[in-house]
Amino acid sequence: MATINPEIFKAYDVRGLYPSEVNEETFLQLGRAFAVFLGPGRVAVTRDMRLSSPSLTKAFIDGATMQGVHVLDCGLAGTDMMYFAVAANGLDGGAQITASHNPKQYNGCKLVRREAFPLSGESGIKEMREMMLTGSLPPPAATRGTVTPLDVMAPYLEHVMGFIDPTVIHDFKAVLDAGSGIAGLVAPHLFDRLPCRTTRLCFDVDGTFPNHEANPLLAENRADIVAEVVRQDADVGIAWDGDADRCFFIDGSGEFIAGDFITALLAEAALMKQPGSTIIYDVRASYAVKDTVARYNGRALMNRVGHAFIKRRMREEDAIFGGEVTGHYYFKDNFYADNGFIPALLILELMSRKGKSLRELLAPLRGRYFISGEINTKVSSMAVVPEKIERLAKEYGHGHVYRLDGISVEFDDWHFNVRASNTEPLLRLNLEGSTPEVMEQRRDQVLDIIRG
Repeated sequence: MATINPEIFKAYDVRGLYPSEVNEETFLQLGRAFAVFLGPGRVAVTRDMRLSSPSLTKAFIDGATMQGVHVLDCGLAGTDMMYFAVAANGLDGGAQITASHNPKQYNGCKLVRREAFPLSGESGIKEMREMMLTGSLPPPAATRGTVTPLDVMAPYLEHVMGFIDPTVIHDFKAVLDAGSGIAGLVAPHLFDRLPCRTTRLCFDVDGTFPNHEANPLLAENRADIVAEVVRQDADVGIAWDGDADRCFFIDGSGEFIAGDFITALLAEAALMKQPGSTIIYDVRASYAVKDTVARYNGRALMNRVGHAFIKRRMREEDAIFGGEVTGHYYFKDNFYADNGFIPALLILELMSRKGKSLRELLAPLRGRYFISGEINTKVSSMAVVPEKIERLAKEYGHGHVYRLDGISVEFDDWHFNVRASNTEPLLRLNLEGSTPEVMEQRRDQVLDIIRG
């Protein structure tokens, strides 16, 4: 058996370079370990458009069925479609073969158990890692599992459309960028049902990513959609990442919208329908989120970063919506899972109900909340992170200090969070001030400590 690189086991998934770090042998063993961890039952398997995904999917399915698990093969689909397949069909788990937003030379696997609850480095992935690295997988099952095709597109589309009233949507001019990813497969079915006038960029599903990488968080990957939005004077631009479980927004001036502002708007959309409900947001977010929730007499709860933690807290608190600044948006009525298309539809519905452009919806937030965006600082090793955190705690201990995820400190006119990356030797700073000047001054002070 080939040696397995322990670095492929991440906090939320398995991921690495193909074929040097992840390959068919790795995925055969991964499928076996997943089946052993879950136990006997039925699982859904989906894959993205990467050139290595078909062979890795076949290997994963071979491994899972080897251990007696029955596989429902959903074929080419988005990660949120895998979540839907698992939860809507009462399956025991699911796997999406994908490297999400990473460049084309990567691949990986996202894994869930019943009700689409994610496996993570704290539960599930660590047990599979141990089995694979130590060669302690049990023998194959006496009876091999079966493989059955399952097409989830039609019921998935009905589920997603059920979040809005399509009859209220205005004929907005929208520019859409699928990034050559799975959104090119799904978005046409949704937008063909709406009166929006759409320009569709990179809708050919193509794992070579001939136009740009499917990572809209990087400015260079937004250049095409921004230019087209500005050229057309469009009402909104919407872009998706590779596996289409996240969407990102551009306003009519071509400006990229921070995820915490979108979280605030989605919280408003949710609370207009269910006033007084609970909303979960992550430690990095602007006060725009909790202030918006307060306007609708809702309950806003700050939470640790990471989809496993958000989804667990939403279940515990009966929250109707949760948002992360990185573009993951979670809905109680979507099995507490994140989805890349429900947010797009809800923002269009909110624009329609309020009779405002996206830029107009955002104007009150931009005039009151001044955010730094996430600023990353490379550190020599993760071993220095606790020391940096304690230096910040000492310097700003007179504020309201939280240790929920890294360190968060609140003052009357500014607040910040500093936390370590889960995957790289980085410290991440998110800071907000009551004015641009306060934000810039405090940002530079905190960075001096982090980088000193």
